[in-house]
Amino acid sequence: MKVPLLDLKAQYATIRDEVKDAVDRVISSQYFVLGPEVEALEAEIAAYTGAGYGVGVASGSDAILLAMMERGLGPGDAVVTTPYSFFATAGSVTRTGASVIFVDIDPVTFNMDPGRLDDLMVGLTKNSTSPVTAGGETVRGVMPVHLFGQTADMASIAGTASRFGLFVVEDAAQAIGSRSPAGNAGAIGRMGCFSFFPSKNLGGFGDGGMITTSSEKTAEDLKVLRNHGSKPKYYHRVVGVNSRLDALQAAVLRVKLKHLDAWTEGRRNNADRYRSLFTERGLVAPDGPVTVPIQTEGCYHIYNQFVIMVDRRDDLRGHLSRADIGTEVYYPVPLHLQECYRYLGYNQGDFPHAETAAQRSLALPIYPELTADMQQYIADEISVFYGGEK
Repeated sequence: MKVPLLDLKAQYATIRDEVKDAVDRVISSQYFVLGPEVEALEAEIAAYTGAGYGVGVASGSDAILLAMMERGLGPGDAVVTTPYSFFATAGSVTRTGASVIFVDIDPVTFNMDPGRLDDLMVGLTKNSTSPVTAGGETVRGVMPVHLFGQTADMASIAGTASRFGLFVVEDAAQAIGSRSPAGNAGAIGRMGCFSFFPSKNLGGFGDGGMITTSSEKTAEDLKVLRNHGSKPKYYHRVVGVNSRLDALQAAVLRVKLKHLDAWTEGRRNNADRYRSLFTERGLVAPDGPVTVPIQTEGCYHIYNQFVIMVDRRDDLRGHLSRADIGTEVYYPVPLHLQECYRYLGYNQGDFPHAETAAQRSLALPIYPELTADMQQYIADEISVFYGGEK
C-alpha cells in the first residue's frame, strides 16, 4: 500500500467542477490582482474567524512581515516568540531590523509556554521600568504560534502581554478554524496571520496569506502597506511592499472555504482513529514508544499536522519510507540553533523542550481523504518497527 503524507489530488477530485467554474469566472473578468474576489474572500475569512476584518496578502510569511511593519517595528525593538516553528515566524521579525527573543515551548502542546514567557518578562523588569528592555532593545510584542493546528494558551499569554504593555500578533498559519477558550485563532491578538500555502488545511494553488484584525484602522493601514504604501495611487506617505493576493487564488480559496469544516472533521476523526489504533497495539506512552498529540481542554484542534513523539525517530521514518508511507519532520533544527541566528548568542540546551521536539517529532498523514485501511497499515508498520505484531 502507498500512503502519501498529503494527497491534494484526492481533494481536488471532489471539487474540480467548482474550482474550474471559479477560475473561469476570474479569467472572464480579467481582474487578476486584488479586486472583487479578494474583497469577498477577505469578508468571508473575517466572518469565519470572527475577527472583523481581513487583508489578503501574497503569502503567510508576508502576513507576519506586514503585521510587524504595521506595529512600526525596527532596529532597537524586540519581539518574543517560540524557537520551535517554521522559519518565517522569526525571519519576518528579523526582516524589519528588530530582534527576536525566544522562550521554550510546552512539551505537550508544542506551543509557547506561557509560564516561561511570564518568567522572562518578570526577569527583564527586575532592573528596569517601562518600557521593558533586553540587551538595550525595547521589547515591543509577543508572537505565539498556534502550531500544528492547536491554539496556544492565549488567555495566559494575553494576560502577560497586557501586564507588560506588549502587542500580541498570532502566527496562525497552521490554525485556521481552531478555537480556544480565549477565542478563535486569528481573533484574539491585535492581528492574526494565516497562510494559504497549498499544504495547509485551507490551501490555494500557490502562495497566499491573510491578516485578520478587529481594528478597522489596522486593516486600512495594512492595505496601504501591502500596496507599496500607496494611497491614493502613486502617492506614498509610508514605504510598503508589494504583497497583494491574486484574484485566482482568492477564487479557489472561496470554493475550498465552503468545505473546510467538513475537511477539518475528517482530520479530527482520523486523529481519533490513530489514537485507538495505537492504543490497541500497546504503542501509546507511557507504556509504549509513541506519544500522541492531545487536544487541550476547551480547545478545538484542526490537525494541520498529526505529530507524534518517538524514540529512534529517524530510523522509524526510514522504515515507514520503505513501506511507502510518507512522513515529515517539523522541524529538525529549532530556530535558536539555526546558523543565521548564531549572533543572538543562544546555545544547545537553552530551550530543551524545543530541542527534544526537534529530535523526536514525526508527522504522519492526517488529510481527510485518508482511509481507515491506510491508517491501519501505518499503525501496523509502526508496531512492527518497535517489535510488536500487526
